[in-house]
Amino acid sequence: MLLQRQFSCPRLAVAGLCLIVMLAGCPGEVPAPQNGSSGDGGTWTEANPAALIHQMEGDGKPTVAYVTNGIASFWVIAEAGARAGGEKFDANVEVRMPPDGVADQKRMLEELLTLGVDGIAVSPIDPENQTDILNTCAEQTNLITQDSDAPKARRICYIGMSNYDAGRMCGELIREAMPEGGELMIFVGRIEQDNARLRRQGLIDELLERSHDPSRFDEPGQVIEGKGFTILGTRTDGFDFGKAKSLAEDALTAHPGIRCMVGLFAYNPPNILEALRGAGKLGEVQVVAFDEADETLQAIEDGHCFGTVVQDPYHYGFESVRVLAALARGDESVIPDGDFLDIPARKITQANVTEFWTELKSLVGAGSADGASPNN
Repeated sequence: MLLQRQFSCPRLAVAGLCLIVMLAGCPGEVPAPQNGSSGDGGTWTEANPAALIHQMEGDGKPTVAYVTNGIASFWVIAEAGARAGGEKFDANVEVRMPPDGVADQKRMLEELLTLGVDGIAVSPIDPENQTDILNTCAEQTNLITQDSDAPKARRICYIGMSNYDAGRMCGELIREAMPEGGELMIFVGRIEQDNARLRRQGLIDELLERSHDPSRFDEPGQVIEGKGFTILGTRTDGFDFGKAKSLAEDALTAHPGIRCMVGLFAYNPPNILEALRGAGKLGEVQVVAFDEADETLQAIEDGHCFGTVVQDPYHYGFESVRVLAALARGDESVIPDGDFLDIPARKITQANVTEFWTELKSLVGAGSADGASPNN
């Protein structure tokens, strides 16, 4: 359902939010940033509704929201893209990063609906069990998904990559890193997320030389063997960075013969590297990664991480704002064919990491609003 908005916050919503502000305390008492959030530009876990209401009523621009699935360096890059999109396409941008899972993300979505935003781009944490809240969003505003899809919900389109294909790319890196095969362990935040499930399955299917089938699902609790590889298991940390490191440490203790550790979310590889450093096994056990955390890229340069599959979070943010701003103005031509805007993944190894990292620093540091990127 496409909704053309009039760029004004409904008076009832304003009154309701003003009441919330009064009950919560004055603006200066908004809680401080938590869990590594940036603390600016709407990224606080508790935003200031009064300030947003004032902005929405005052400038006549559409206001769109960019909602992540957690707090990580990956989302800092995406936020930079979203804010550049706001400048380019003349839109206000609210960024929300839920630190505490599904309930926290649901609360943020409900608040954004109450504020009367003109569109929401969300990375659903548990799409199978979030259909109701996502459909509620779709009924009241323009809803798109980004980074991770929710195909059963009534979203307008999905902006991101094929996570299954990216998982197969990760499997290719693993094969290059350990051509003779061996034992490996997978680490990820949540298997419920569409992107996590598909990345993991693509990786497994690639290592076992299976046919292309994104609908396939191997239960995470079992050991999977084939083609010389033994996938010992999949460890989930629920976006708890401390737990992510301890799970890697536990794997090293329980499986002394492990030859590769794979991190599927941006923060997993840095925590794996810390565990290896503490165990004195840095460089002995291969690390294959996802995303472009500074620690991961540095480890690739140093020879401690074999490679990583990178997305383009900057353009996830930039394109999400472009599409939502246009939809708010009634322009449906921005809806991509097949309701999927593909922003392809890339493999980064020691051969191209320095060039990639330089490009990334330039793009994010400059806060460019023209959308130009060497990744597209």
